[in-house]
Amino acid sequence: MDQAALKKLPRGWKSIPSDLGSDQTAFKGVNWGKGMMWIFLLSDTFIFSCFLLSYMTGRGSTVQPWPNPSEVFALDAFGVPVPLLLIAIMTFVLITSSGTMAMAVKYGYEKNKKLCGIFLLLTALGGLTFVGMQAFEWSKLIHEGVRPWENPFGAPQFGSFFFMITGFHGTHVSIGVIFLFIFTRKVFRGDFDSGRKGYFTSMKSNYVAIEILGLYWHFVDLVWVFIFAFFYLW
Repeated sequence: MDQAALKKLPRGWKSIPSDLGSDQTAFKGVNWGKGMMWIFLLSDTFIFSCFLLSYMTGRGSTVQPWPNPSEVFALDAFGVPVPLLLIAIMTFVLITSSGTMAMAVKYGYEKNKKLCGIFLLLTALGGLTFVGMQAFEWSKLIHEGVRPWENPFGAPQFGSFFFMITGFHGTHVSIGVIFLFIFTRKVFRGDFDSGRKGYFTSMKSNYVAIEILGLYWHFVDLVWVFIFAFFYLW
């Protein structure tokens, strides 16, 4: 493109829609699956943002006392109630799984099948542990009388927000764990080395799929950080 044509192009903020409108050049070379995952994560960000904004609005507008998270989520350790003990362990496990996922992506691009599969398996076990502890947390609160429509600890809205937000996030983690186990099997079987086709698509698969799954898993971990801060620390 000559200098005269370049001078005619929009400048500043107006250049963004102009550049992105020329999708054949702006997105040339971007992996299709990776681009679609980013679009999905962006839409999911809006959903989680709406949930957290609704939680803040509901908590700020209620006239009844809001339950103290340190008391509601306390766990007995040797007969002594420890505030947020289970939540702290859950957070540690999930954040650690994000590190093992990053290692799986690294060894995937190095085509180290053994270590990639091991770190994928560790990530899946971490996610499974998180879901198990969350199920224990749900059963504990349900046993104590917390329901979506009532709450013995204070404001009745607490139960509905808790089960909706943590349940939606837990569903994401559960789906991620399923795919982590599937991808672990595919790695050890050598599907990404041979370019074997996937379960739901006729496209040949490679180690880029590990990175795409990693994007999803890191997003799930990041969302939990916000849930932890807004729901359990506020």
